[in-house]
Amino acid sequence: MYHGAPMQQWKVFFVKPRAEKKVAEFCALYGIRHYLPLREKSRVAQRRKIVVRVPVFPGYVFARIDDDQRLQMLKTNQLVRVLDPLKPRRMLRDLVMVRRALRANPALKPAQPLDKGRPVRIVGGPFKGVEGVVARMSGKIKVILNVEIIGQAVAVMAGRDQVEPL
Repeated sequence: MYHGAPMQQWKVFFVKPRAEKKVAEFCALYGIRHYLPLREKSRVAQRRKIVVRVPVFPGYVFARIDDDQRLQMLKTNQLVRVLDPLKPRRMLRDLVMVRRALRANPALKPAQPLDKGRPVRIVGGPFKGVEGVVARMSGKIKVILNVEIIGQAVAVMAGRDQVEPL
């Protein structure tokens, strides 16, 4: 997803409401490398329980684009704005952590990001290797994985013995 890509070419698409998957389809159509983190959500439809995949960060798609591709994507009329991250390397690192966490638990729920808190790395369990910011809870530790540029996050739970400070 990220290897070999110049950092400055990664952008964040702020898209129209409920257009994330459509923007990802346009990216695939135009050969644009992109990342749309999706989580699984259960719901009941016509008395049946179904599992749907919804964006973890509604309204945002991450893509590696050049100027020509940027123009192509703007012509789709699905983008509200293209955001340039101030720290692209940090954004990509944050997205790698989110992707790792989603691989371990596809049903992760979005959480409010924490500005204050201790940076930690999870050293055991299904989220081993994930780094984030901690918020203490009774018995377990809630680790918040921030994606700074869009002000959103996901939360994972880990035992106190599975977390080490950075």
